Amino acid sequence: MNIKKITYIFTLILTVSLLTFSSSCSERNETVSCFPNATISLQLNLNLPSYFKLQTIGSWVYVNEVGSGTRGLIVVRITSGFKVYDRNAPHICPDTDTTLEVKNDTSVYCPKDKAEWILITGQPTAVANIPPKTYAYSFDPISNILSIYN
Repeated sequence: MNIKKITYIFTLILTVSLLTFSSSCSERNETVSCFPNATISLQLNLNLPSYFKLQTIGSWVYVNEVGSGTRGLIVVRITSGFKVYDRNAPHICPDTDTTLEVKNDTSVYCPKDKAEWILITGQPTAVANIPPKTYAYSFDPISNILSIYN
């Protein structure tokens, strides 16, 4: 191979790599760029009456405690543990009517544009093409304490 071919192949590989890298970094798959950043750090005692529902699979609660973000959280008990959703709509910038709500105990709903997601999975079903932002958690079944954090 001559030096011209090697240079051409190297340039081609470098260009394809850079295009792939730059397009993957420019997309915000998790939320829109104006999504508020907030520290999420709280513990829920599922033995307390306000969180007792979370002992049943398929049940959910709104959480508006200190450390639960700018609009609170939706915590859902699922078969494999929990889902913890931010109540800010992930697909549009925050406004007065973009706080997510639970609708009919089966879906998460945005009143502004009627976007919907399946409650137990977060899968989009209408309008939005990204799921609600979720947070990590740890659960201690002995103490029945759910710790939520980001």
